[in-house]
Amino acid sequence: MLYRMGQSGDNKRSDNIGRTDEVDDLVAQWQAQRPDLDVGPMHVLSRVSRLARHLDIARRSAFASHGLETWEFDVLSALRRVGPPFQLTPGALLRATLVTSGTMTNRIDRLTQAGLVHREPDPRDRRGVLVTLTDEGRSRVDAALEDLLTSERKLLAGLDDDQRASLGSLLRVLLVPLDADR
Repeated sequence: MLYRMGQSGDNKRSDNIGRTDEVDDLVAQWQAQRPDLDVGPMHVLSRVSRLARHLDIARRSAFASHGLETWEFDVLSALRRVGPPFQLTPGALLRATLVTSGTMTNRIDRLTQAGLVHREPDPRDRRGVLVTLTDEGRSRVDAALEDLLTSERKLLAGLDDDQRASLGSLLRVLLVPLDADR
């Protein structure tokens, strides 16, 4: 059973059984043109791809309303998630955001210029530095996260709690081996 959020925010039943979407049309076209191929994976992965585009739009909008780009949110949220004093080494930020060292240096420079982070000497390593979230950076990332979660709840509004948990578990089954290979 699928649920959709109503105007008042209450869950209302919505029966989507028998409805088709653009992916159904795409798969049917491929099946007609290439009946020799199993196009079944498209039923899932084309929907995941379309959902990712909707999520990207929601993310960009939530971040932009707080003057942040997606990459800025990624760095700031990595610092925010570690808790007080909201510090990481540039190397730890690299691992958390999956970018190159040159890219991270540029990002830290830009965030420093914007007053969202600052660098300070690492007391445990004379040659090292720590990147620390400023109060302004913390305020902006917290507000952007709240808006992002509101958008994400809207994207998932057609699912009840059990369906969301089930979908999350199924996606984990797909992602764990893929993430392990990188």
